[in-house]
Amino acid sequence: MSLFSGSLDASRRYAQVAVERGIERVGEDGAELLYEIPAAMETPGGMQVGERVEVPLGKKKVGGVVVGVGGPELLGDIDPLKIRVIGKRSGAMLPGPLVELAKWIAGYYVCPLGMVLATMVPSAVKRDVGKREEVVLVRGEAALPERPTANFRELCEKALALPADGFPMTPVALKIALAESSLRGVNKMVKLGLLREETREIIRAHGAAPSEQAFGVDKSVTLSDEQAKAVEGILPDLGPIGKFAVHLLYGVTGSGKTEVYLRLIRSMLAVRPEASAIVLVPEIALTPQTSERFAQRFADLGVAVLHSGLSASRRHSEWARVASGDARVVVGARSAVFAPVPRLGLVVVDEEHDTSYKQDQLPRYHARDVAIKRAQIEACAVVLGSATPSLESWANAGGEDSTRKDTAGGGDETRTVKTEGEKQNRGKQSRYRMWKLTKRVGGGELPRIRIVDMYQERQEARQLGLRDPSVLPTLRRALLGTLQEGSQAILLLNRRGFATYVGCAGGASCGWVLGCERCDARMILHRDAALKSGELVRCHHCLSECVVPRVCPNCSRGLVRLGAGTQRVEEELRPLLDELSLGADALIRVDRDTMRTAQDYFGALAKFASGRARLLLGTQMIAKGLDFPGVRLVGVVSADTGLNLPDFRAGERTFQLISQVSGRAGRADARGVVIIQTMEPQNPAIVLAAEHAFERFAATEIAARRKFGLPPATRMARVVCRDEKQAALRTRAVALAEWLRAWSSRHNAGVKVRGPAEPPVARIADQYRLGIELVAPRAGLVQEALRAARTEGLVKSDSKTAVDVDPVSLM
Repeated sequence: MSLFSGSLDASRRYAQVAVERGIERVGEDGAELLYEIPAAMETPGGMQVGERVEVPLGKKKVGGVVVGVGGPELLGDIDPLKIRVIGKRSGAMLPGPLVELAKWIAGYYVCPLGMVLATMVPSAVKRDVGKREEVVLVRGEAALPERPTANFRELCEKALALPADGFPMTPVALKIALAESSLRGVNKMVKLGLLREETREIIRAHGAAPSEQAFGVDKSVTLSDEQAKAVEGILPDLGPIGKFAVHLLYGVTGSGKTEVYLRLIRSMLAVRPEASAIVLVPEIALTPQTSERFAQRFADLGVAVLHSGLSASRRHSEWARVASGDARVVVGARSAVFAPVPRLGLVVVDEEHDTSYKQDQLPRYHARDVAIKRAQIEACAVVLGSATPSLESWANAGGEDSTRKDTAGGGDETRTVKTEGEKQNRGKQSRYRMWKLTKRVGGGELPRIRIVDMYQERQEARQLGLRDPSVLPTLRRALLGTLQEGSQAILLLNRRGFATYVGCAGGASCGWVLGCERCDARMILHRDAALKSGELVRCHHCLSECVVPRVCPNCSRGLVRLGAGTQRVEEELRPLLDELSLGADALIRVDRDTMRTAQDYFGALAKFASGRARLLLGTQMIAKGLDFPGVRLVGVVSADTGLNLPDFRAGERTFQLISQVSGRAGRADARGVVIIQTMEPQNPAIVLAAEHAFERFAATEIAARRKFGLPPATRMARVVCRDEKQAALRTRAVALAEWLRAWSSRHNAGVKVRGPAEPPVARIADQYRLGIELVAPRAGLVQEALRAARTEGLVKSDSKTAVDVDPVSLM
């Protein structure tokens, strides 16, 4: 009973609001604050869970989302006279399942609920960008006046003959529909009551809409036997009654995974006409090609595109179309997993292995795992697709068993597993089935892959008189032949800039290297024609920039510029293109330095798709999902850029990157060729990628992970402590690690605590860093440890601490 029960007004209503601030309150009540609902907001319909409101917090007004509504029973021991009143509604509304999903994310990823809900609603929606009021016309109830003129009678008859579902419409739209030259007749009908004016809210979107058919016309195709088997196997989980199920579609590059997605969505919408589908892609660079194909196939249902590259008003407009049900298919990058569809029927996560699905700032969620959890909440199916599945998904789908048994159709066996982020709930199992597409559609062959030893190639380059080239002789000859025959080529170098090392030419006798003053990292050289010196150095961690000194500041010797990035390779290739008389437009460089906006991406990809550009050079953003039939050659300039990083996933990432970019070659009739330049030609990740042997690689890698107690054999979380003062940082990090060890020992939890230890980059933006890793057999154990530390105030969601559950990188 409340201490204030004698003074309670039973008619008053209250709302629990999760404010969009980093408020840390751990417990059953979460981080919600209680506010009184003013009487004016109780009608019509009353306050609803999921509504976004503005509330007072201290001396400010902040946004928040209603997560609970009730009467005086919500007060507990709170004095009702101290309860403040909700300011106003904002208009945005999150469906109930999204609020439930937000609560799960807040708990699992150790993040304030309000911050999760703030992430779910785009800023453009919160600010009502593009929202306007406009006057529209509906049919009135007045009768035609006596003795109208012949012209006016004819005008009224034309208006009456218009389809009823065409109203309401704007006066200008009606004028055009009636083929009138002015609004005089329309205004007269309004004045006489034949038409009635109403005001409605619209969102006027600005910015370029996706171009139509920039990547070709969607063709009707006949499913292969493997595609048909996958579709038929998944369809039972897409019936009229929703059913949670997880399917892994493992198919080689070019095997037609996208066509399977299209067929599944069409079939689902046929039996559930009120439902919607969400399709996630890892990069906004993939969005135009994917969305165009979906838009052509589902023009009758409406396709919305959601990604960060949209203008604010268009993002608001697309979000509103999704929320209203006008767009039944949603295509977008990571944040599209929060699309406010009224009823969800299917979720597709394409290229599910991609690390860009993991957000690198608060809340640090993984969109693949969140998609699975959302599907579980809304009782629908989720399909994960990849040519190189993450080892977590592969293990969950029983991939190890299929490798040992050497079976080709592993999808026939139902496996009991958990959602990717929830294997701790052993009592709540769900069906997780794997379907394999082992052949390219249309009888195409996987490309021939050749590994070349960069050490030997450099010796040959010196004999040919080539000065320190990045594109070595074998790849250079293949590239020249490909361009001469009129085909296209893709070159991958997952490192941008011109040079990765700027240092004293004196070498070890001096030892000076140009490093970042704010980070423990080297500066990267970039060429810039707009500068007087023509070049600058930039830190890729804190983005600090400075000019390049003329000489070594220690000994006044000259400087050397070593290592290669995409900018250097572009400069190296320009003379080759001139030699072939192809011109400057024949080469497009795609990296973060050249692709500043989403339209830059889309324009570059459309230009390459049209054949106007013949050579695409870029970082990993060009390595996945893109389908260009004219590409005959793919070259990996250096397969070693990520191979020797101090991260246990380095081999897996290298295998995936090589396999994905190799898959861009030979997707039409002719077989493609891939040339991989490497200093480690015997490395298993490179050798097995060249053999298209994912299952063998996965079996070997998972066995090694199990031996050393690493995911997916275990579950992991990482806490990175940060501070400007090293001594204070170490004191705090050591105290946290010791507390976690003591907690695990006291509760016999089996949580191993590693660290604190310096990450590979020990200081970023003047903040020293120490990492602590928690490893346990089950995710639930890791969650309990983090929850306990959070309750004690040792783990907070602030600038001094970063909590990363299921990290994809240890850098």
